[in-house]
Amino acid sequence: MTKQSPKVGIYGFTGCAGDQLMILNCEDQLVDLFGATEIRSFLMAKSDNHEGELDVAFVEGSISTDHQEKKLIDIRARSKVLIAIGGCACVGGPQAMMVGDGKWEERFKKVYGNAKITVAKANEAKPLDAVVKVDMYIPGCPIDKTEFLSAVSKLVAGKHPYLYQFPVCNECRWKENPCILYAGKFCGGPLTKAGCGAICPTLGLPCVGCWGPTDDLNVSSEYQLLKEKGYDPDEIMKKLRKFGGAKLAELVKDIEKKGAKA
Repeated sequence: MTKQSPKVGIYGFTGCAGDQLMILNCEDQLVDLFGATEIRSFLMAKSDNHEGELDVAFVEGSISTDHQEKKLIDIRARSKVLIAIGGCACVGGPQAMMVGDGKWEERFKKVYGNAKITVAKANEAKPLDAVVKVDMYIPGCPIDKTEFLSAVSKLVAGKHPYLYQFPVCNECRWKENPCILYAGKFCGGPLTKAGCGAICPTLGLPCVGCWGPTDDLNVSSEYQLLKEKGYDPDEIMKKLRKFGGAKLAELVKDIEKKGAKA
């Protein structure tokens, strides 16, 4: 009996579509990818898209309208495994950097004024897991194609992919990079999930956190360390929130409250 190829769907919501473009950028492997799987839906790559039951759904982008929320719930209901790809899907992305501050409606009105929008009802941007159960996360802004292809290969083989759980600092040590923080530059490496290969620090640039928060992070210690190095507290919070989205917003609440009282 011939083993059936896994049925795969690739979808995008609010974001820059960079993760889907990165998948398309896998030129040498794209034919093999399409050959090893049955791509049921991928608007950026094919015109004959079909809805229906899926083995795996890869979804990028945050959820920022009621229409998107309903669509995501439908994708989840049709999929055995749902994988969030990219920072926006995993933690909300840069558009969720101020989530929970109570000023979303004010910012929305600055952009759209009193215009009556009837296409969909807009909401504060949120990651996929704020709406549905997510089985796996592939972070990045955008994702790394090697990490994506490795995950797909394991899924096709019926195995669960393993992704790094530690921070970028470990990758810096592997490459014997000098610590950017000791050079007096603001670096998000201690708080950022590994997987990028420490590209920025290797080139002498500070990590901006585009892989999103690592699983085991100590925000308060990093905050205190940066304050001791002379960085402005408000600037620290902006940088921490930029790619941390909803996940980091929860973790920095206490720090921001203390800063407001100080």
